[in-house]
Amino acid sequence: MSSTTAPAEDTTAARLRAMLVRAPTAVAFVSGQRFEVVSEEFNHLFGFGDDSDLAGQGTRVVHTTDLAHTALHERAGAAFTAGRPLDEEMEYVKRDGHRFWGRLQATPVHWDDPAGEALWIVEDVTAARAQRLQPTWTAKHDAVTELANRREFERRLGEHVGSRRSDPVSVLWLDVDRFGDVVKDMGAEVGDHFLYGLGQMLIGKVRASDLVARLEEDHFAILLPDCDQHYAQIIAEKIRSAVAAYRLRWGMHRTRVKASVGVVQIHSTLGTVDAVLGAGALACTEAKAAGGDSVRVFVSAGGFEELAG
Repeated sequence: MSSTTAPAEDTTAARLRAMLVRAPTAVAFVSGQRFEVVSEEFNHLFGFGDDSDLAGQGTRVVHTTDLAHTALHERAGAAFTAGRPLDEEMEYVKRDGHRFWGRLQATPVHWDDPAGEALWIVEDVTAARAQRLQPTWTAKHDAVTELANRREFERRLGEHVGSRRSDPVSVLWLDVDRFGDVVKDMGAEVGDHFLYGLGQMLIGKVRASDLVARLEEDHFAILLPDCDQHYAQIIAEKIRSAVAAYRLRWGMHRTRVKASVGVVQIHSTLGTVDAVLGAGALACTEAKAAGGDSVRVFVSAGGFEELAG
């Protein structure tokens, strides 16, 4: 039996070593407040290299103070025991004393042993954090999802409403079906992380020139410049399908949701921003009334076109 098992174990170990060396992600395995195994990128992030290695060193070495180090492990322990990962930003220190802000995502290797070995992923967010602290950024973005907020979406939409340009512009209104049940069952913190992940997924389904925004609660909107109703329907269906396939994984929490999507193309009878958003919301309401997980298109006052979903 050992002769057949060993090669598989050797292959797994070789794959792990290759991943830790080549993956452009700062990853470390931590046990007992000590780094056991670290990736090459993790070493480089903290200023270590070929002549030094964080593996075998205490996790205190990357923290600014004893208090910060102790508090982190206390927060991690509490989160793991509650079945939640730790996801937060904190200040770290490099080998040469230089400080930076990092986003730590930490989870136990085995959820049934929350005090055991943990996986750390650290990302340098110094620049992103500085940008988020700018008044101009906070005025235009939603704090939970980091998407554009309603005010910014309405401003950008207003640039197209009433324009004499002939390029078609469409808007999608997306409402997560039964999102209140997710918050009720799993709590507001899990709900916020889900909304963030959903927002990032939506960005990945549209063009760089499009604008994804969180309007309120579980309502999102997408501005599609140079996009007529036909192509907006195709995008809406792609997004509906993507949401239905999306899985929320946050610690030991697992769930899935679906979404209703309303589609509207800007035209002369929708002469204000409120009229356009109202038309999109009405189409979305029609999709929800049909049972959700579907797309409806606003074609005229009081009229809707169904798209299979």
